[in-house]
Amino acid sequence: MSALVSVREPGELRQYFERKRAEGKKPILVVNAVRNKLVHRVCAVIRNNRPYERRPITTT
Repeated sequence: MSALVSVREPGELRQYFERKRAEGKKPILVVNAVRNKLVHRVCAVIRNNRPYERRPITTT
């Protein structure tokens, strides 16, 4: 559910979702990639024992 919310709300993961969709990827595949990104971030927070630090969104 958090991956679905992440691609609906403005932010880094939505930009990622839209970029991958523009490349022709199927929506469910991109949602699974977003889910994987979220899991990696949670694991990094636990591993490093530090709170999550959100980076500002940059456009390139």
